[in-house]
Amino acid sequence: MPATDLAAVHFDDVAASHPDPAFPHFHPRPARGWINDPNGISFINGRYHVFFQYNPDSARHHKIAWGHVSSADLVRWEEHPVALRPQHGGPDEYGCWTGVVTDDGGVPTAAYSGVRGDGGHSQVVIARGSEDLVHWEQTGHVAASMPDDEQVTAVRDPFIFRFNGRRYAMQGAGLADGHAALLLYTVEDMSDWKYQGIWLTSENPVAAESTPAEIWECPQLVRVPDASVDSSGGAGDSGTWLMMFSLWLSGDAHEHANGVGHLVGSLTEDPATGLPVFTPRGGGKSDLGRDFYAPQIVALEDRALLWGWANEGPGRDGRRGRSQDEIDAAGWAGVLTFPRDLSVVDGALAVSPAPEIDAYRGAMTASHAAGSVVLPAFAEVLVTGRTGSGGGDGSGGGGDTAVELLLVGDGSRQTVFSGTIEPGEELRVFVDASLVEVYRAGSVATTLRAYPAAGEQWQLQLPSGATADVWELEQPSGQG
Repeated sequence: MPATDLAAVHFDDVAASHPDPAFPHFHPRPARGWINDPNGISFINGRYHVFFQYNPDSARHHKIAWGHVSSADLVRWEEHPVALRPQHGGPDEYGCWTGVVTDDGGVPTAAYSGVRGDGGHSQVVIARGSEDLVHWEQTGHVAASMPDDEQVTAVRDPFIFRFNGRRYAMQGAGLADGHAALLLYTVEDMSDWKYQGIWLTSENPVAAESTPAEIWECPQLVRVPDASVDSSGGAGDSGTWLMMFSLWLSGDAHEHANGVGHLVGSLTEDPATGLPVFTPRGGGKSDLGRDFYAPQIVALEDRALLWGWANEGPGRDGRRGRSQDEIDAAGWAGVLTFPRDLSVVDGALAVSPAPEIDAYRGAMTASHAAGSVVLPAFAEVLVTGRTGSGGGDGSGGGGDTAVELLLVGDGSRQTVFSGTIEPGEELRVFVDASLVEVYRAGSVATTLRAYPAAGEQWQLQLPSGATADVWELEQPSGQG
């Protein structure tokens, strides 16, 4: 690789010098190129590593490699050289698609979907990394090919999990009858996965309601903290498990109208086979925005962290977007969300920004503001619903209970987000140039893209009695 690629790049420097006002300053990504799915999320040797689908050569999805950023604190990020690249003549010559990174006997190991050609089937390809995960050896070793199962018509996106001391893997799939499915593998040897068959399908009544799709992409399975479980008693492997899928439909072209769904349930051992059995008991949407897809979760000792992908696009739900010509001119496409903590509260998924994100909170620009509130281009907002029985000063907008986030200019006005807020409830809103994340306590987040035009500013319209505290987002001092 060129010598200029050998040193890590601080994302603060990338963001500060970027010419595009829509480029995020607090969500790390390379200055140029296309990115999509987060991959290989791991915490190894004291650093968080986030890989992602990456085309360094243009702002379009083509010849996908793996980009790589890392951080010691989830706040200060460094960009590393491209980790994995398509290998000419190899099983991944068209692209190194979605996968995971795991510690295999002390060796960082990537397992990813290698694709030979456009429209071709993927295979699970293995690569081995250096101790710092910066350098990778790609030999083209295939650990699992398309299963010899006439029911299975599409397979992608391996994910590894452990249960009862054993290592398993699963892949998302589509079936000949039109249903989505999960395929199960035993993985005693990372270089040779053993196919165990179709594990779960969208014919399951709970899955049919919560995660309808033709292919389950980017499947995840992790244990999550559950407020209803007594942590002192220890739930063991019988605790609460979360499955998450990206809900692919034919005709999707990076639009993904079905979004992302999840199932909450239990994992038990089949007494006859010894294999795990997942039993869903509920589920729902994992994000309420139209600009969220292909998340990946990493399960750590005491928390489960998620990153998702927010793509560029032509605008959805009345929001102004970017044309492909505008994206090409900008030279970059795609953002990853903030890291999000996952938990289960009263049987439902709850999503909150990782508390480390608090470090970005800078100068306060408004305190207990009401009515119409102007926001900085990079902002955190805490909105609180009225706490008393009074109706406030009557100066609020957006209806009786609605909070609206707008882009307003001279003669222009577009609604980016609109959501209700109940008395005493809180909404936490982050604006990072063109990426908006809204968090509601005890619920899932809403991820949206919007592009301020020249002369436009972000504005919050609050209902009667609601107030907002506003801070600028600022990079903390120090090094990661």
